Amino acid sequence: MGKERIYNFSAGPSMLPLEVLEQAAGELTNYGGSGMSVMEMSHRSKVFQQIFDEVQADFRRLMGVPDSHKILFLQGGASLQFAMIPMNLIGKTGKADYAVTGNFSNLAMKEAKKFGDIHTAASSEDRNHTYIPRQEALSIREDAAYFYYCDNNTIFGTEWDYVPETGGVPLVCDMSSNILSKPVDVSKYGILYAGAQKNMAPAGLTVVVIDEKLAGNEPESTPTMLNYRTMIEKDSMYNTPPCYNIYMLGLVLKWVERQGGIAGMQAISLEKSGLLYDYLAESDRFALCAEQAVRSRMNVTFKTGDADMDARFAKEAEAAGFTNLKGHRSVGGMRASIYNAMPMEGVKALVAFMKKFETENR
Repeated sequence: MGKERIYNFSAGPSMLPLEVLEQAAGELTNYGGSGMSVMEMSHRSKVFQQIFDEVQADFRRLMGVPDSHKILFLQGGASLQFAMIPMNLIGKTGKADYAVTGNFSNLAMKEAKKFGDIHTAASSEDRNHTYIPRQEALSIREDAAYFYYCDNNTIFGTEWDYVPETGGVPLVCDMSSNILSKPVDVSKYGILYAGAQKNMAPAGLTVVVIDEKLAGNEPESTPTMLNYRTMIEKDSMYNTPPCYNIYMLGLVLKWVERQGGIAGMQAISLEKSGLLYDYLAESDRFALCAEQAVRSRMNVTFKTGDADMDARFAKEAEAAGFTNLKGHRSVGGMRASIYNAMPMEGVKALVAFMKKFETENR
């Protein structure tokens, strides 16, 4: 580990691949001989249009997005989608069903209640979101306009280990914290979306993949900027899109391809998380928070059982070059976020540090 770079285990915004940052730095003032930065380009220029088209094509190929679905590059973060989804989709029946398995799905459900009849199809709140409800526990109404879930729960460290069966009700999924980390059958989803700042690009870009037939059910009062149909018709360029972040996403997509594509990223994520989970399972000092079958590959939650010891660990870890390991207040303890860009060396170094800490604090 160099003097200037640390291992950043932040839940988001998270670290980006070093070679991506270095390429962006090399192109910062003069992209492709254009004489200007991508930050300075008109989104209507031919140069940027080429960037935009290539990023969209790369994303479609890597994710296996079918022709029935449109790829939108939007702003407002995942949180804006909490409102945009019900605003555009719920008008069909006035009803929607939500699985609440963590903080962000709960916030999404609260926002959706402003727009219609929202039903809790399942909740893991009874055990502080340490598990994922099974298929048979999902209560999905036949006339729901959509069923919503969050695939990976960053705060609680759980990840859905199956795709819910909805009986024809459109499936809507927040994949903000695990997109590009495992193969996805996009055809199963009405909408999947992700804020960029965990696995894709800097904060400020949200990628939405939508089955085109779901657009067009919005009420007339829907603001133009919050209308999926507008964004589809204008190819995400009704207004100025987050140009630089789209460019950065393009660099990350090329990097993912070099790692063996999404299947390659999945294998790496399993190896990284497996290394950390195997150590934690054997540790006498640390205990895991989430149930084994649904432990997240992206966010590993653990604790010592002693709040003072947890605080000491986080402080000593930061001094040793491992930042942002303090857990969310809802869970306590620690959280190591090991998204795609976290190198294996970072996880190995963390485990070595934890072993040393454990030896010194028996």
